[in-house]
Amino acid sequence: MLTSASTRQPATGRSILRTPHVAPLLAGTLVGRLPSSMAPLGLLLAARADHASTALGAILAALYALAGAVGQPLLGRAVDRSSLAVVAPAAAAVSGAAFTALTVVDFVSQPLAAAVLAAVAGLATPPLEAGLRAMWTRLVDPRDHHRVFALDSASQELVFVAGPLLATAMCQLASAHGALAACAVTTVAGTAAVAVRRPARTRSAARPVHWLGPLRSRGLLVLLTAALFFGVTLGSFPVLALGVADRHHEGWLAGLLPTALSLGSLIGGTAWARIRQPWPTGKALLAVGVGYACAFVALLVPEPPWLAVMASILPGLFLAPWLACAFLTCDALVPSGTATEAAAWLISVIGLGQAAGAATAGQLSAFGHTTTAAVPLLGAALAAATLGAGRRRLSLT
Repeated sequence: MLTSASTRQPATGRSILRTPHVAPLLAGTLVGRLPSSMAPLGLLLAARADHASTALGAILAALYALAGAVGQPLLGRAVDRSSLAVVAPAAAAVSGAAFTALTVVDFVSQPLAAAVLAAVAGLATPPLEAGLRAMWTRLVDPRDHHRVFALDSASQELVFVAGPLLATAMCQLASAHGALAACAVTTVAGTAAVAVRRPARTRSAARPVHWLGPLRSRGLLVLLTAALFFGVTLGSFPVLALGVADRHHEGWLAGLLPTALSLGSLIGGTAWARIRQPWPTGKALLAVGVGYACAFVALLVPEPPWLAVMASILPGLFLAPWLACAFLTCDALVPSGTATEAAAWLISVIGLGQAAGAATAGQLSAFGHTTTAAVPLLGAALAAATLGAGRRRLSLT
């Protein structure tokens, strides 16, 4: 519930989590989103267990991710026209069924069936992340919007840390296909936990919506362009980490550097949530974007392992604040009644940027560390440049 008292002190992160529905919705969404980080690894592990090629596993993982990027805006529009409690459970049932079917498909003899099921699982991914971010402005006092978005963005790092660990654990304790079964369970369980909450059952007011939906906003188009370049940084970073690990002959660095980036994001998001009076959203996003780009400069020069880990924390400090500002800006830019679809577009575009960043860095990795490290730096710089060029459309008061 929004607090109307003008004398109310700005909330802390702890008090925001005590706001009705906030903690259960956030926890349920995190559980329901685990497959986004579990499924790609799970598909690779299942392909290997079936003695299929790694290339097939990679194709299935890519199909899952790309289908998800297509499905999220469509499902987001459906949420805006009905409610999250109506759309998300139906999507979870389809996605969960596809994951369950993948556990009994032989990837070697039935590659086409595996490809179709992976695509269906991604296409029907419940729009929990977009739906939650569209609800924050209804649940939290306007003076604390930046705080709840920062906490949300920081907490999502738990998904990308816990997901691969859970997939690996299921593979070791049960079977490689067990990781896909876990994807089905977490999808359904997380969605159910969200759908039973009253804010998720609130139906959107019926109103005419242009066929372009939120894409009518030119400011949103600027933001989506910047988000595409931002996604490049996220997709290329694991490739950079793998290159650092290979150069030092220390395989653990391939996992530690992304973990350091996530740690930096947790620290940065927590710090951002403690800010008492932020700048106007558009200006804050530009400032954070510039800081994010500058932080990648430290990774250009080949470094000893311990310094590479420390340098990886630096861009992470700006990662959660970048996302928090981006989603808050997105919500403010778009026409009424399109918030969920707009957030879904932002999520999808970041995902497409990740795919492009991974592919680009992979192709350039043969040219050495500096060239590979230039990919996330260039992506972050182009994102900041886009925000700067479109700052008038993003300047919100």
